[in-house]
Amino acid sequence: MKLQAFLPLVTYTDPNADAVAANAAAVAALIGADLNALAVNVTIPQVSNALSRFLLDVPDMIRQAEATSRGHGERLLAAVKAAGEAAQVTVATETVVETPPLLSATAALAARYHDIALIGWEEQNPTSRTTAESVVFGSGRPVVLLPETLDAAAFDHVAIAWDGSRVAARAAADARPFLARARRVSVLTVVDEKPLAAGDGERLAASLRRAGLEAEAVKLTGRNAAVARTLQEGALERGCGLLAMGGYGHSRVRDFVMGGATEGVLKALSIPVLLSH
Repeated sequence: MKLQAFLPLVTYTDPNADAVAANAAAVAALIGADLNALAVNVTIPQVSNALSRFLLDVPDMIRQAEATSRGHGERLLAAVKAAGEAAQVTVATETVVETPPLLSATAALAARYHDIALIGWEEQNPTSRTTAESVVFGSGRPVVLLPETLDAAAFDHVAIAWDGSRVAARAAADARPFLARARRVSVLTVVDEKPLAAGDGERLAASLRRAGLEAEAVKLTGRNAAVARTLQEGALERGCGLLAMGGYGHSRVRDFVMGGATEGVLKALSIPVLLSH
């Protein structure tokens, strides 16, 4: 059974950068997955108002916005096809249209029909963050956030954020496609952030060693720094290319309530992160 990776492409209001195509293809190739790319383009309801038609020409503005969104979608899908061919990854592409309030929810629903979601994360692109939040909390699938600068070869060293919680355990399990191809695993535990649910990471590291992995438990001290920063810096200092962690939070009437670590990662990403909710 071949893994199916899902790539939602942001086209409105702030489109993804072209780098997402090569990054997603590289990760799909690494885990032996097919890549299924979806461009979610916008359709904007017409405004029935004489003032909007004759003074502001809103219908023309709407047509231009929709055409721009379609153009972004076509460009990104073409880039994914080219990147997939170069990486020898099977690529399937699809386009849907949706109204602005439902763009990210449409991506989350589509992600449910795949094994893992890959999302381009860009610091100056609020639409990519909205999409990431929606897919993390609404899809029921693990999500890998891909910064614009990515080295898939560095995924041979995977970090797992561990506090003994349910979501941390799920993240460790969801990371299996990457762990199966890793040479080393570092189990990272921030020991001064909160009481641990089930001790430090040595028990998980021992379990991974029994499974045949070279795994080490690492204790991190945050010294009052944000836990997301502590985990990402700890992973980078050890040469890890991917950090797997639980996504804390829930969605309530489309307003996302997140734990501090999840919020910190989505706000300031410095390493590819697998989030599992």
